Amino acid sequence: MDCGTSAAASVSPYDQLFRALSLIPFSHYFLAAFLMFLTFLYNFLEIHFLHDLLTGFKGDSVALTYNSCSDLYQLVAAKCQLLHGRYCPTPWISSPHLQTAFLSFFGRAPQVTYRRHLFSTPDGGTIALDWLLHSDVVESASQMTDAALKDDKTPVLIVIPGLTSDSASSYVKHLVFRMARRGWNVVVSNHRGLGGVSITSGCFYNGGWTEDIRKVVEHIHCQHPEAPIFAVGTSLGANILVKYLGEDGANVPLVGAAAVCSPWDLLICDRFLNRKLVQKVYDRILTVGLQGYAQLHQSIMSCFVDWEGLQKSNSVREFDNHSTRILAKCETVDTYYRRASSVPYVQNVSVPLLCISALDDPVATREAIPWDECRANKNIILATATHGGHLGFYEGLTAASVWWVRAVDEFFSVLLSCPVMNRRNKEQRSSTLPVMESSIDQEPFVTVKEDGMVTTAGNEPRDTAQEDMDTEHIVQHGKDEDTVLDEGTSHGSEHKTSSENDLMQQPEQSTEDMIVPIGRRIDQLAQQSRQSIWLLAYIAIATTWPLLGPALLVLKRRFKNRGLARFFRQ
Repeated sequence: MDCGTSAAASVSPYDQLFRALSLIPFSHYFLAAFLMFLTFLYNFLEIHFLHDLLTGFKGDSVALTYNSCSDLYQLVAAKCQLLHGRYCPTPWISSPHLQTAFLSFFGRAPQVTYRRHLFSTPDGGTIALDWLLHSDVVESASQMTDAALKDDKTPVLIVIPGLTSDSASSYVKHLVFRMARRGWNVVVSNHRGLGGVSITSGCFYNGGWTEDIRKVVEHIHCQHPEAPIFAVGTSLGANILVKYLGEDGANVPLVGAAAVCSPWDLLICDRFLNRKLVQKVYDRILTVGLQGYAQLHQSIMSCFVDWEGLQKSNSVREFDNHSTRILAKCETVDTYYRRASSVPYVQNVSVPLLCISALDDPVATREAIPWDECRANKNIILATATHGGHLGFYEGLTAASVWWVRAVDEFFSVLLSCPVMNRRNKEQRSSTLPVMESSIDQEPFVTVKEDGMVTTAGNEPRDTAQEDMDTEHIVQHGKDEDTVLDEGTSHGSEHKTSSENDLMQQPEQSTEDMIVPIGRRIDQLAQQSRQSIWLLAYIAIATTWPLLGPALLVLKRRFKNRGLARFFRQ
C-alpha cells in the first residue's frame, strides 16, 4: 500500500496534464487558434456583423444635429427621407476599416470621361478642372458649346477631393456620375500638383489653403452667371470648404454646400492617429501618399522644404514638420494645425451646409466634430451615422451604392426646389458684408439718436465734399434733361432737386440740440449707477453675513469683557 502511494506521488501533475493534452487531436488546437484569431480580428477591425445580424440588418438611425429655430431644417432637411432613415452597411464589409479599405482598393466606381480645363491662378499656379456634363452621361442629351453653357441655368456642382486625392478617386466618380446623370454639370477642382498637373509656382496647397477654391468658385460663377452653384468637400477638402465658407460668410456665391467626413480639428485628429495601433497604420499609409506627392514635384519642393527630413518621415506629423508647416509659414506643426482647422469658422457659415460624418471614422475622429457650433448655426445640418468608415458608407449586398452620395443628392435636390431658401440666400449675398473682415483698422464713428443715446455707426462716414459733388452732378444732369423731356418731367426733376436740398439741410443741427439730450441721458446713467452701487453693497453684506456675523459677535464680546475688566479695576 505504501509502495503504491509513493509511486503515485512521484508522478508530476504537469506530466499528467501534458499527457492529457497530447490526447487531444491537433485539429482541435488549430480550430481553437483560428477562433482566437477571428476574435482578435473582430475586435481589432471593429467588425459589427453580429450586431447587425441580431438586429435583422435594419441598420442604425441617422442622428441629426441642428438649431431648433432653423428654417433650413423645416424647409429642406425635414423633407429628406435618407436623413430621417437608417443606414445599414454592406454585411460582408461591416467594419469601418473594411469599408475604408474597400473604397481604396476596389471602389466599384462607374466609368466617367472628363473634359479638362486648366485654370491659372493669379500667382502663376495651375489647377486642373475636370468637367463631367449631363450630356456626357446621357446619350439623348444634346451637346452644348461653351457659349451656350454661359447662358445655361443647369446647376453646377464643384467637388473638392481629399488629401492626395483627385478626380480619379472612386468616391469622386460615384458622386460626379450620379449628379451628372441627374442633370447637373459637375466639375472636380483638383489640388495643385494633383490630377497629372505639374506645380507651376512656388505656392502649394495645404489643409487650410482656401485661396484656390475661392478663385475657382469666382471663375465658375463668372463663366456660369445664371446657374446655381453648389459645392461638396470630402475629407481634407471638406475642411477647406468649411473654412472658406466661414471666411467669406454670406458673400459666397453658392446656393448650398456639403462637407463629408471632415477632420474639423487637425490637432485632435493628429493626436488620434498616434493613439492606437490601427490608427498608426492609417498614419503610415497617409505618410507614404504624401511622400509620393512630394516625389512627383521634387524639383520644386526640395528648394523650399527639408527634403532629407521629408524622406525619412514616418508619420504625417513628421512630414508636416519638415514640409507643410514650412510652406504654410508656421512656426510649429501645432500652430499650422490650429490655423488650418475649420472649427473656428463654423459659426460664420451663412450658406446652407450639410455635414455628414461617421462615428466610427478611423481617420477623422468623432472627438473633433463641433457639435455645439453646428447646433448654434441655423445654416448647418449635421448628420452622423453610427457606421460608415472614412468616406465608405457602402450599402446593399453588392456594395454598388454609397449612402452619403445619395444623401447629398437628395439634400441638394430639395434645396434647389425650395424657392424660399434660394431667395433668402440671394438677399444675404447681396446685402451682407464679409463676416470675417477685421474692424481693427476702422475708425470708431458715433451716431446720436433722438433720445440721447450714443451708438456706433455701422457704416463708414460719408465724405461731405464728395456728396456735394455727387448732388451737383445729379442736379446738373436733371437740368440738362429738362431741355429734352416734357413739362411734366421737368416738374418732377424740380421736385427731386428740392427734396435733395432738404436732405442736405437736415444735418445742419445746432450743437445745443445735440448736447441737451446727451446730458440728460448721462444724468440718468449716473443715477442708475448709484442705485446699482447700493444694490451691490446690499448683496455683498447679505452673502457674507453668515461668515462675518459670528466674527463680529466674538469681537463684540471681547471688547465688552475688556471694558468690564477695566471698570472693576478702577
